[in-house]
Amino acid sequence: MLFYASEKYPLEDSYSKYITEHGGSTNAFTASEHTNYYFDVNADCFEEAVDRFAQFFIKPLMSADATTREIKAVDSENQKNLLSDTWRIYQLQKHLSSESHPFHKFSTGNWDTLEVRPKAKGLDTRQELIKLYEENYSANLMHLVVYGKDNLDKIQALVEEKFLDIKNKDRSSPRYPGQPCSSQHLQILVKVVPIKQGHKLRIVWPITPEIHHYKEGPCRYLGHLIGHEGEGSLFYILKTLGWATSLSAGEGDGSFEFAFFKVGIELTDAGQEHTQDIIGLLFKYIALVQQSGVCSWVFDELAAVSETKFHYQDKTPPIDYVVNISTNMELYPPKDWLVGSSLPSIFSPSIIQKVLDDLSPNNVRIFWESNNFENHTDLVEPWYSTAYSIEKITSSMIQEWMLSAPNGELHLPAPNVFIPTDLSIKNVHEEVKYPVLLRKSPYSTLWHKPDTVFLTPKAFVKIDFSCPHANDSPEAEVLSNIFTELLMDYLNEFAYYARVAGLYYGISHTDSGFQVTLVGYNHKLRILLETVIGKIASFKVKPDRFSVIKEMVTKEYQNLKFQQPYQQAMYYCSLILQDRTWPWMEELEILPHLQADDLAKFAPLMLSRAFFECYIAGNIERSEAESMVLYIEDVLFKESNPICRPLFPSQHLTSRIVKLENGISYFYPVEGLNPSDDNSSLVHYIQVHQDDFRMNAKLQLFALVAKQPAFHQLRSVEQLGYITFLLSRNDSGVRGLQFIIQSTAKGPAQIDLRVEAFLKMFETKLYEMTDDEFKSNVNALIDMKLEKHKNLREESGVYWREISDGTLKFDRRETEVAALKQLTKQELIDFFDENIKVGAPQKKELSVRVSGNLHSSDYKKDKTEPAEPGSVRIDDIFSFRRSRPLYGSFRGSFAHVKL
Repeated sequence: MLFYASEKYPLEDSYSKYITEHGGSTNAFTASEHTNYYFDVNADCFEEAVDRFAQFFIKPLMSADATTREIKAVDSENQKNLLSDTWRIYQLQKHLSSESHPFHKFSTGNWDTLEVRPKAKGLDTRQELIKLYEENYSANLMHLVVYGKDNLDKIQALVEEKFLDIKNKDRSSPRYPGQPCSSQHLQILVKVVPIKQGHKLRIVWPITPEIHHYKEGPCRYLGHLIGHEGEGSLFYILKTLGWATSLSAGEGDGSFEFAFFKVGIELTDAGQEHTQDIIGLLFKYIALVQQSGVCSWVFDELAAVSETKFHYQDKTPPIDYVVNISTNMELYPPKDWLVGSSLPSIFSPSIIQKVLDDLSPNNVRIFWESNNFENHTDLVEPWYSTAYSIEKITSSMIQEWMLSAPNGELHLPAPNVFIPTDLSIKNVHEEVKYPVLLRKSPYSTLWHKPDTVFLTPKAFVKIDFSCPHANDSPEAEVLSNIFTELLMDYLNEFAYYARVAGLYYGISHTDSGFQVTLVGYNHKLRILLETVIGKIASFKVKPDRFSVIKEMVTKEYQNLKFQQPYQQAMYYCSLILQDRTWPWMEELEILPHLQADDLAKFAPLMLSRAFFECYIAGNIERSEAESMVLYIEDVLFKESNPICRPLFPSQHLTSRIVKLENGISYFYPVEGLNPSDDNSSLVHYIQVHQDDFRMNAKLQLFALVAKQPAFHQLRSVEQLGYITFLLSRNDSGVRGLQFIIQSTAKGPAQIDLRVEAFLKMFETKLYEMTDDEFKSNVNALIDMKLEKHKNLREESGVYWREISDGTLKFDRRETEVAALKQLTKQELIDFFDENIKVGAPQKKELSVRVSGNLHSSDYKKDKTEPAEPGSVRIDDIFSFRRSRPLYGSFRGSFAHVKL
């Protein structure tokens, strides 16, 4: 409501418009004990943005009309969450607490709580809003962080001027002492029916919030041990038994007055049959931690890792930084505002022991989620209609489960060999602005970008394996996926130590093979790299692990039908546009028939022909980068009986994008995959051009100019739905624009008409744009483009995209800025008239219409009625794809890069 308007700036949505048009973004959230408002904006517009922002807290206008529309927005957000297991289980945990405690309440609101019920009681929601504002929005309860380029004196003067008029009503923060869980809410086992396929255990204990002991870090210490994944850990034993696929542990859902320690375990089907054993093993591990005593070496290791992480932390986007610090100001004394709880430094066995003692069978809450409980529950949570039942459990029952649990070799973790000790910065003799192609061979290419900007002891390594056999059928794609998941599985107990020490790795399956990513401290990165490559070279299928991973992948595929409808629409849009991609429905059909033997035959075939592209950046010298690539080539390509052979020139694969027809509106109607979901969705995509600096500049400028008006009209005014975006889109260098809208208010064909109506309305605004407005928007986009990369990972992501798309325009930002400086207002209007305007003769558009169950009649109408002139319905995605020409690929051939 505060975003809408103020006495000083009464034009509705002018704050959001100002921020967006000056390269910024804005948002707010309400947590359990505070609300946080924040924005960022280009530096030269900071003063006016701060003034507009300050007025929220001085004299906002909360109009009756805007109140009703915002209630609808809240209701739409709630509709989006109704079938989300995360929201459902969180509310159930709240529901099973004392009714007299605020934790028990519904946490978001809907049309019923904000409109229907207040009216029935004779209350005016707008008056209640004003009352809430008057009672709580007092200067003495607010904390402000302002992050700018000017010196501190100037920023302080700006703050004092702009925020001076916020009233100090000398209010005190509301406090809610006491625990939300009374004895009746402890020692319970709650069986829950989730929406998605799968089984999960959440074991929860009420504890003293760590914020009271943040220097001692008791939850960090216990979470580190209970959540460890190395050999001898609880997870290692559960994984070896084939009972669990993931485990996490630590403090959650905390406030200043109360908190919970949570252990979450994703179960396999076999694990679902052994939950008593699993709970027994968890308590056995807690008993082991008790018997071992609080270990100073474990704390010292954690403190050392935390200290290194703090001193070499990456610079974060300012908008994230201010949110974090303003939250810290409420919780910590001033000397720790910038540090928060990130540096545990006081070893206190008694404080750790106190929380450890709380993790007992006497005050545990166990939430057990499984589809197997469908039709076997007797209670329903009121807000999300989650089905559940409750059983009481006793300490003696848990003791029995501990005694009957298998005898795994549980032990504490070993000292961590991956903790870096050499944090020196390498000397770079020459200034290197962009990635350099260091080496090219029949097996690989190597791009290198030494760090001359961030000067941290970190590196980024990306190794992209192109294997023609990896994706030549839906079956091959599934097997490739299982191959990468198994590699991650085999590496876990060893490489988990690297993760704890700040060296991260990932192996993921791609459209043309698979990719290895390593990012973090460079000191011991080579050890991890050699281990990963060794596992690829010696890959063997372990039948027991194959079964577990196959089951996990099957559930992932089955759960795709529970995605939000807008995500489904985006998926179909990509499937229509990207050549040589297989639908997940076909892959799911194949999965039940796959055996370990199929992968054992497939993996050597997949690896038999390969080429890898490597990008190495950061604190790694040229010679080290070359040595890494030579090592990979030696292990995979140069043994006497090599695992991989180089690709033939004809085998180099590339992603290609379908070219839509000028002047045709394609539409693909489809029913939502979850028949219980009321939400419908539309992706309205306008394909414009293939990567070209001048065209990119025009498209990005149009997206910037139209983004806020689209949001204001389609969401704020028309209230189509909470999810309403206008974004530019890039598919392997093919550029376009997309509207993404999810709604219960209207069906997708109706939303499509509203998008067209918006474009017609916006046409007038664009034609009437003044020269000053045009220049201001151009300058905002230039400022956005010239913003420096914050850290190595962000910079590497940008340069890797150029390499993987084959565009190799490493100077893209500078060249696009030069193009923007040349651009005229008339050129932008001509661009709109030719490519975006409704009815433009060369416009290429595609609407993906996903109908929820409220709008099934729209789907039937779309499927049966003849398409309107100029429109073409897509009935079969693959027939359509085969019938259309493709854009050429920037990767072209193996020769797309020259040394």
